[in-house]
Amino acid sequence: MTVSIFLGALLGPMALGVPIAFALIISGVALMLYLGIYDAQIVAQNVLNGADSFPLMAVPFFMLAGEVMNAGGLSRRIVNLAMVMVGHIRGGLGFVAIFAACVMASLSGSAVADAAALGALLLPMMLKSGHDPARAGGLLASASIIGPIIPPSIGFILFGVVGGVSITKLFLAGIFPGLMIGLALCITWLMLVRKDNVSLPPRQSGAVRLKAFGESIWALLLPVIIIVGLKFGVFTPTEAGVVAAVYSLFVAMVIYRELPPAKLFHVFVAAAKITAVVMFLVAAAAVSAWLITVADVPGELARVLEPLMGNPTLLMFAIMVLVVVIGTAMDMTPTILVMTPVLMPIVKQAGIDPVYFGVLFIINNSIGLITPPVGTVLNVICGVSKLSMEDLMKGVMPFLIAELVVLILLVLFPSLVMVPAGWFGR
Repeated sequence: MTVSIFLGALLGPMALGVPIAFALIISGVALMLYLGIYDAQIVAQNVLNGADSFPLMAVPFFMLAGEVMNAGGLSRRIVNLAMVMVGHIRGGLGFVAIFAACVMASLSGSAVADAAALGALLLPMMLKSGHDPARAGGLLASASIIGPIIPPSIGFILFGVVGGVSITKLFLAGIFPGLMIGLALCITWLMLVRKDNVSLPPRQSGAVRLKAFGESIWALLLPVIIIVGLKFGVFTPTEAGVVAAVYSLFVAMVIYRELPPAKLFHVFVAAAKITAVVMFLVAAAAVSAWLITVADVPGELARVLEPLMGNPTLLMFAIMVLVVVIGTAMDMTPTILVMTPVLMPIVKQAGIDPVYFGVLFIINNSIGLITPPVGTVLNVICGVSKLSMEDLMKGVMPFLIAELVVLILLVLFPSLVMVPAGWFGR
């Protein structure tokens, strides 16, 4: 009954168009009324406490780094480097998109920011070369979701804060699975375009390639600085956000000189708007998270999943299927904020490593960004490409299947996550 009231009070307002943050507060209040413990002070206190977290300070800085990356020429130089390296081979523009997505993921941590940048920079070139519009858009959307998997990742920060898991360990554990998804997309793209008749740009000389590498070296140094700094304990994930923001501002304004002081205000405003949305969601979800614990919702779900508790693999499959279904109806951030406090007690009770679970959970939520009807990344690519959602979904489907296959492999073989995480984390 408790679960039904919570879901009804959450999904009902959402269906009526109520913003998710307010729906989260409504669901918490509904549970308080059902349990007979309603107190407006408790609601206000949890909202304030929800946003009062030192690790969450990383969110605005990484958001700012992403905005600066797009406005200051870092994204364009990364795409140009990939273009001169592999643009001349068959399907080269697709490989450019995947390579650029992996590198940009280590700069912004946001799938939406990467989708907007890749769509604006690469989609016109892919269409001009003769690639199928739906397939090209589908690849760009599917590659963009690598953003929340390879560190730094806003999703990992939120999960780490809500679930009480080391954000540094999550960051380092996400590197190899993110690259696996990139490889799966490369294989799928190669299979799809091997018979396409498209025009290819000329092969670039060594001098041109060297020049492109020299121009992009400042952008490529940022992920190296972040990963090395985290690995050797030079700074925390929160401090890494500050480093990313300051470094990207320095490169964009002093080295590349593509971000004049006159545009700086607009960049800060754009980052602040996105940050405000995320932080209000986090604050509102704190009310629901507290009530979920008080009402013992995890205990009720654990009793339902009790037959699977002795088999971690089957339990992970069941949880992943549940999250895939939820991901079609809810965006990534609210799913993390709502489901993490529900699932973490079950995961710990079953003896599953919280870092391993966190990586798969975020991958699953990232895949939800390209599943209709809510798929945020799909909407971004639709806006850039002018494609209908139906056509774009046809283009996304082969890549979505490839990413789900990777997720299944990670469920079956946990060492694919934990062994590389040990390499990066030593």
